[in-house]
Amino acid sequence: MFKFGTRSATNPDAYYQREGDCFLVEIKLSDVRQLFNSLDPSPFREKDLDDEARDYIVDSVREFNIDTPVKLVFYLPESLCNENSAALIQDAIHNFFSYRSDILAKELRFSHRQGRRAFGMGLVFLLFCLGAQQFIASLEPSGLLWLIAQEGLLISGWVAMWRAIDIFLYESWVIRRQRKVFDKLAAIAVELRPSKAS
Repeated sequence: MFKFGTRSATNPDAYYQREGDCFLVEIKLSDVRQLFNSLDPSPFREKDLDDEARDYIVDSVREFNIDTPVKLVFYLPESLCNENSAALIQDAIHNFFSYRSDILAKELRFSHRQGRRAFGMGLVFLLFCLGAQQFIASLEPSGLLWLIAQEGLLISGWVAMWRAIDIFLYESWVIRRQRKVFDKLAAIAVELRPSKAS
């Protein structure tokens, strides 16, 4: 079905064609329709991309630094290489990834709301645990069980903060990085070229 360019996660510079400062992500098709999800009834410019093609494009662009110039090059039979096909594919790629970027923006806002709630609840629980720990310590208890209770309260309080920390330090970063890739793809240069001879 598809014929993709060779990829390497270790050193993409050595495995992608390069034209000047621009790297090429190349996909060979026998028909424009191969690029799209055949079950999606939308017009071509609004169709979902085929899963394999989408994953290959995203994974390829993600291998490069976000500022590295990258171009998508589609190889088609010469009879299909025309301005209409070029405009169709470029619009479809840009629309698809622009829409995905918008979805991630909403997901990021939702994640931040969840993070703020988790932070508020975690902070209240942490303060409760610290207060309880100080209360137990003021009784000057002795023995292993009292020590476990004090340390358990402290640990439980900080564990309650983990969800907020996870959202703001890790999940948000992953979503932002993915959105940058989608934004790049929403404006990426797209070119059609006649298929190379076998």
